[in-house]
Amino acid sequence: MKIHQIIFSPTGGTRRVSEILCQGIGKESVATDLCVKTSDIQLPNIHEDDLVVITMPVFAGRVPALAVERLRKVNPSKAKCVVVAVFGNRAYDDALLEMQDVATDIGFQVIAAVGAVAEHSIIRKYGKGRPDTNDEQTLRHFGADIMRKAEGNDCTMPKVPGNRPYKKGGKVPQPRGRGGCIRCGVCAKQCPVDAIQLSDPKTVDAAKCISCMRCVSVCQTGARNIGVVMNFLATQGLKKVCATRKENELYI
Repeated sequence: MKIHQIIFSPTGGTRRVSEILCQGIGKESVATDLCVKTSDIQLPNIHEDDLVVITMPVFAGRVPALAVERLRKVNPSKAKCVVVAVFGNRAYDDALLEMQDVATDIGFQVIAAVGAVAEHSIIRKYGKGRPDTNDEQTLRHFGADIMRKAEGNDCTMPKVPGNRPYKKGGKVPQPRGRGGCIRCGVCAKQCPVDAIQLSDPKTVDAAKCISCMRCVSVCQTGARNIGVVMNFLATQGLKKVCATRKENELYI
């Protein structure tokens, strides 16, 4: 049995959750990140006896449409899989159910699902430092439980929370370069949808941008952000729902 990680990780938190979960599974894994430029995607070679961990972030209660689009190009070979929705200490709403539906639709056998917390990709003080030490311990236990089920050839599908039709995704602010931008072009080189031009890295193509915050996370000077006003509004909007610590959840 080979372990595959298929991740869509713009800012690193989703990747970290996937890595910790796979540590608990206890076998070496191969990772494929779908949050790269189209030309850089190398789809995994999956076999029926493999276990696949599909880990994606939650954007306003939904899975990023681009992540779903790229996942649908993977050949599942009827392999067992785990779906993991990573959220910024607010809620994952219908994202986990959506992931399970998509994975099943393309031919995976979903045997487990996880809702996991990481640092919020826009307002970083919410979920700050997560996954932390307690999260790591919990996620490793989840991984061990998942591996026992996979090795036992139990392919029953877990019942996960969520609603159909899925909630309508909310509008997420788009970042752009501001004071302090040195026009290094790192943001443009790493944007997965080519929404930033090397010739003018301060701007963003609003029609292409998916608000994944990859450009913000890689900006060397902190010049790329959503702006003071939008930051304040987003902080206030999340203040109540993010006030208490949310925990990781396993459905198996």
